[in-house]
Amino acid sequence: MTTRSSPFLATTMLVVTLTAMLGACAGTPQPNQQMILAEAAVTRANTSSTAENAGVELQIAKSKLASAKLADASKDYERAGQLAEQAQLDAQLAELHAQAARSRKAAQETQEAARVLREEINRKTTR
Repeated sequence: MTTRSSPFLATTMLVVTLTAMLGACAGTPQPNQQMILAEAAVTRANTSSTAENAGVELQIAKSKLASAKLADASKDYERAGQLAEQAQLDAQLAELHAQAARSRKAAQETQEAARVLREEINRKTTR
């Protein structure tokens, strides 16, 4: 029984070893979807309004996307995925900061218009 189980055992060990080696070679998969999402987020955020109102955040997003592309080209997929995710979040942050700045400006303009209107009403009522 020992002689017959030895080839089976050897074959099983070979299969297990090869499977482990293939798994180690596979490593982290290429972050294609994350790269696409990051690229789309940076493209969407890359407007003149965002550049004007959240330029620093936008530049950080662009820089991280460029680094993610370099890491992807170097087959450092784990790093590429991390940088792509960060670029996506930074681009979204830039959009939110720009939107907040536009909202503040609109609120200031509305307050100024209301002040001018109050002054006009006060002038007409005091005549």
